[in-house]
Amino acid sequence: MSNFFFPVIIFLGLIVLISSFFIVKQQTAAIIERFGKFHAIRQSGLRFKIPLVDRIAGKLSLKIQQLDVIIETKTLDDVFVRLKVSVQYRVLSQKVYDAFYKLDYPHDQITSYVFDVVRAEVPKMKLDDVFVRKDDIAIAVKAELNDAMLDYGFDIIKTLVTDIDPDAQVKEAMNRINASEREKIAAQFEGDAARILIVEKAKAEAESKRLQGQGIADQRREIARGLEESVEVLNRVGINSQEASALIVVTQHYDTLQSLGEETNSNLILLPNAPQAGSNMLNDMVASFAASNQIGEAMKQAKNKKSE
Repeated sequence: MSNFFFPVIIFLGLIVLISSFFIVKQQTAAIIERFGKFHAIRQSGLRFKIPLVDRIAGKLSLKIQQLDVIIETKTLDDVFVRLKVSVQYRVLSQKVYDAFYKLDYPHDQITSYVFDVVRAEVPKMKLDDVFVRKDDIAIAVKAELNDAMLDYGFDIIKTLVTDIDPDAQVKEAMNRINASEREKIAAQFEGDAARILIVEKAKAEAESKRLQGQGIADQRREIARGLEESVEVLNRVGINSQEASALIVVTQHYDTLQSLGEETNSNLILLPNAPQAGSNMLNDMVASFAASNQIGEAMKQAKNKKSE
């Protein structure tokens, strides 16, 4: 019978011995209680506890953790907005006891403080200021949490306002306002560009007219100089100035007709003309006016006689 119980005792002893050792992972703290009372805190590594006397009450991570809190509140201009606040925190290694025993639900505690601070700060701001001053909101949340949670063994590393989500109708209105502003700016730029184009075009036309006028003036000056030289040459061979001028006019007249005749696709119709055609036309017009006046007077006299 003793041979039967001896292996059993050895086996139970091995189980008890093995259960006396436990492993704590890196960046983790284990809380040991002895008969239900706090006994010790064990850090990472292979640790020992007395079987049936000591027990592991719990473990706390010493890593940096993040808690995301969604808060809905109202701004100063009566716009409802949802904010997402991310709180990064960790348990202080020297205050593991406070973090484990003073708070049952640290996440709920942190969430309550975040709600309190955000709902106190955001209603003081307009919607546009919430976007601009989101860092101020995060700083205010961090300051409040540090003061409140440090006594419980939690260190607030950083708080971030990671999302600001106004009501859908408000976002649509903001998009329309933004689009209208951009269209207004685009119209202003287009107007400025059109105005600059008109001004530059006017400057170019003015410069073109100036250069054209200068060219015509230079052309006429050269023509006059050429005529003067032609008259001097004709004077040298015994032709007086009046005859020379007549000869030049006739020569230019027939040169013009020759240049017109060289155009094969010209639609020009030439009327009978001569150098004296201008004066003849003027005389004919004067005679026509005189004849029409005489006819008019005769008709008036005949009408007056009939009426008598």
